[in-house]
Amino acid sequence: MNVMEDNRAEQKEALEVLIEFNDRVLKNMNIIVKELSGERLEDTNQFLKGIVDALNWEIEVVNGTMGLLNEGKERIQKDAFNAAVLRLGDAIKANEDTAMAEAISALIPMFENLGAAAREVTA
Repeated sequence: MNVMEDNRAEQKEALEVLIEFNDRVLKNMNIIVKELSGERLEDTNQFLKGIVDALNWEIEVVNGTMGLLNEGKERIQKDAFNAAVLRLGDAIKANEDTAMAEAISALIPMFENLGAAAREVTA
């Protein structure tokens, strides 16, 4: 097996882990949007941190597997994806609940698409 095939196998493996992880992250993203939209709970900040850590992990996987994800056709629009991620980063820095809720809401369809793209290229 050459380096290219080995790298491809590693990318595929990373995406398979992401698929399992992604569904749970999406569920939590929907919950945190509600909490940040006026239904804050005692553990909202902790919950948000866990979600952000999960998103950061998925983003690392995306960056390492973009070649495979977009093989043959564009499944992930890298510029739009990165812009949405940066928007969330800005909202978190500002510590503004409404902005964070809106940024996460904008990311949900992108992460749904990411899950679909990962399933497609690992099938």
